[in-house]
Amino acid sequence: MSITLDEARLEAFAGLVATEVGAALNAALITIGDRLGLYRAMADGQPVSAGDLAARTSTHERYIREWLNTQAASGFVTYDAAEDRYTLPLEHAFALTEENGPLAMAGIFQSACALIDNRERIEQQFLYGAGVGWHEHGDGVFCGVERVFAASYRGSLLSSWLPAVDGAVDALERGGRVLDVGCGHGAPTILLAQAFPNASFVGVDYHVEGIETARERAQAAGVAERVDFQVATAQDFPGGGYDLVCFFDALHDMGDPVGAARRARQALAHDGVCMVVEPYAEDRIEDNLNPIGRMYYGYSTLLCTPGALSQDGATALGTQAGEARLTEVLLAGGFGSVRRVAETPLNFVLEARP
Repeated sequence: MSITLDEARLEAFAGLVATEVGAALNAALITIGDRLGLYRAMADGQPVSAGDLAARTSTHERYIREWLNTQAASGFVTYDAAEDRYTLPLEHAFALTEENGPLAMAGIFQSACALIDNRERIEQQFLYGAGVGWHEHGDGVFCGVERVFAASYRGSLLSSWLPAVDGAVDALERGGRVLDVGCGHGAPTILLAQAFPNASFVGVDYHVEGIETARERAQAAGVAERVDFQVATAQDFPGGGYDLVCFFDALHDMGDPVGAARRARQALAHDGVCMVVEPYAEDRIEDNLNPIGRMYYGYSTLLCTPGALSQDGATALGTQAGEARLTEVLLAGGFGSVRRVAETPLNFVLEARP
């Protein structure tokens, strides 16, 4: 049986394949540039030759030449053929080298490449349907996710997200109690602790090594006396009477999100509130078929869905759960009202009240 192919469509798809392969290879090269300080050595925005960059970074020029050409072809740097020099635009340098800035983006490539390295483990679960827990990944995932999420929190948590939750700022200024469920390395908890010296904080996560790192981070930030990081799940953490319970990019990762919501509801003070920060998503699949949605569906397939399937309950909301589905979860967990109070291109924030 013969088939007739649309030559234009076939050619366009071949171009798409080249684009995808180039992006995948460049992700690895971006992590190399990040680790070796290549972007930092170009962060002044001045043109540089391959030889100059190699000298600045104690690397070999032949490798640097190929790396720079890949960066130029990918649009990360510009190339002046007449001068044979490369320039990292200041805006790109800000995103790739300002680690404490609100748009630090190198970490996302670190986490993506670490997930790709773990793809065979995920591939097995396509066949068997079991999960791969957060703890079964490597430091590249843990630290890369921390780097990129911490940038989002620095950029939005104190300036817009928290003020959008009615009464939250006042409660913390008065010395309120805050719980971070699924705290990871504790970046948002520490940020809040630094901003509200009268408040006290608890962060819980099942990942023992992550909690150890969070404690180290709190000590280094000078807030360890007011921040208590504990090993516990979202369903069995101790204590109550919290003025603010937070899920920072974590509720969709939980195998029993309704159980997590129920426990959060129980842990609130009578006038407390729950703040849920989630990756931005529309409620319909077709509305998420865009670059941001593609990125998040990729993370969902390689990280978030396997993580949820590794836990009791195994609901697996996925990274693109959307507001409607998350609202259903929170209402099923015992909250009386849920509303969206803030959003960015990468996140939205829900306020849940008893």
